[in-house]
Amino acid sequence: MPRWIRRSLKNKLIFLLLVSILFPLLSLGFFSYITASNLTEEKTKQSGMGVLQQIDSNLEFIISDIENMSLFLIGSKDVQLYVNSSKADASKQQTRMIEFLSNLVFSKPYISDITIYPGNRAIPVSNTTIFETALPDITDTDPNYFAAHPSWWTPRYDTRTAAGSKRVVSFVRPIRNLYTFKPLGKLVISLDEAALERILSKSGIENDRYMLLLDSEGRVLSGTLDELPGTVAEVLPGLPPLAGDSGAINYGSGGGKKTLLYLTVPGVGWKLLEAIPFGEYKSQNRYVLGLTAAAVGFALLLIVSLVVFFIQRLLRPLRMLTRFLKNTDPEEPIRTYPVESMDEVGQLVRSYNQLGDRIAALTDQVKHTEAVKKEADIAALQAQINPHFLYNTLSSIQWMALMNKDKNIAEMVGNLSDFLRFSLNKGAQFCPVEQEVAHARHYANIQAIRYPDQFDIVFSIDPAMNGKTMLKLLLQPLIENAFAHGVQKKEGRGVIGVHGTLQGAAMTFAVEDNGAGMEPDKLREVLAQLRSPDDRDRVARGSYGLRNVQQRLLLHYGADAGLKIESAAGVGTRVAFTIPAMEDWPS
Repeated sequence: MPRWIRRSLKNKLIFLLLVSILFPLLSLGFFSYITASNLTEEKTKQSGMGVLQQIDSNLEFIISDIENMSLFLIGSKDVQLYVNSSKADASKQQTRMIEFLSNLVFSKPYISDITIYPGNRAIPVSNTTIFETALPDITDTDPNYFAAHPSWWTPRYDTRTAAGSKRVVSFVRPIRNLYTFKPLGKLVISLDEAALERILSKSGIENDRYMLLLDSEGRVLSGTLDELPGTVAEVLPGLPPLAGDSGAINYGSGGGKKTLLYLTVPGVGWKLLEAIPFGEYKSQNRYVLGLTAAAVGFALLLIVSLVVFFIQRLLRPLRMLTRFLKNTDPEEPIRTYPVESMDEVGQLVRSYNQLGDRIAALTDQVKHTEAVKKEADIAALQAQINPHFLYNTLSSIQWMALMNKDKNIAEMVGNLSDFLRFSLNKGAQFCPVEQEVAHARHYANIQAIRYPDQFDIVFSIDPAMNGKTMLKLLLQPLIENAFAHGVQKKEGRGVIGVHGTLQGAAMTFAVEDNGAGMEPDKLREVLAQLRSPDDRDRVARGSYGLRNVQQRLLLHYGADAGLKIESAAGVGTRVAFTIPAMEDWPS
């Protein structure tokens, strides 16, 4: 017996029920599937024949309209006058004839052009300029063709007019004298093949289905294929004659097997042919199979659910507790699970909740202890330095440098004195923004004297921020990082920008440089070190300043105040953080 069955009593019961119920359900489903498959095939054929009949109605309307229009034209007084005129007189009437024909075509979007060819060598006239036409004129080779055929339809051919190149099928009728019936010329009404294709496409056929319109000789007049063949034999080689006015036959074998539906258009002998791949039946049968399987599965689940209902009720608390514990993230605070019963499961849940509360309390205690320890370390470091002795000594050195007229030394010592006075500041953790910026300037001045002509620094601080309060010693480490790892690693003079903007109740500071920048892998490594647990031995030397700022920001302002770093190799680096704009110093 499989392991998954042995591990659960519920699984054992479900397995036995499936074995006893599945066989009769599958037999019923198989019988239903076979019956539905046969009905699907017959319904598809009926639906396809209905589509052909709708298209046939549209084609009959167009054909009838063109034939009626041709009768109107050959009996028109203007047309009779034009074809009876001499070549010189016909030239005078040409403009009026063009307007007359254009008005007819304007209301018939499926007509490409109407052309009158006089038999007296007068100029042919059309509603549009015909540059080139491949009209297959039977009367050129058989002048007596019109005697036996009062009208006829051409196969598909190409024509080039002022409106562009088109493929057309033309209706040709002779123009005779109304009194003597003497042939005077011929009338050609061209049906745009694109209009036929639109009619066929509106049938809604899709997937691998396609439709063709054939003439009585088996030539393709139009269709829904991307590339129209010349004859039906090119698409369906070996196709037997399509007997009768309509019908359905199976063609081909294997994966290329198709059902062919056909319908004859009355009066012209054209045939509408629709090819339905057998694969479409399979897809529909798959749908029926899916429904059958769903019904069988639903019945199976319903029966099983009634049998195991009480077992499910009994095991539900344990199953929910197992799922809850499995989905609990060990990195997140332990959530409380609601107690829903007073039995053994309820006792287990209460013990789990008490354990979670105890772990949360110990976690908060550890965080508080670490914060106090960091503050004590900083206070101890500051206490090791005698501020008054240090300041007096630096003042003496500055005075001696001034006496010796060494301006650089005096300026560096002055900046260092202000730098240390602010850094110690009796252990204060917060300061006004303007003091933080002044401290950063002192550091920048010292570095500028130490490394002349290596960098420029630009401060852009919103004046409205000067009176706000912030955690001190945040900007100087970022400037130091930009100088040491950005500007100094770049050839030529670099630029460091320090920006501060006030946006509502938040202040955003950014330190950016145009130095060496970082490759994507190096940037990911630095970001990972910022997010890693506090382990100084594993933090890279170059990232310690950033990590110190990151930890102080998170400690005093929360998770949303962390550093945002953007960098690109050869372009530079930008380090930014956002903190609340406070008016008073935190207690």
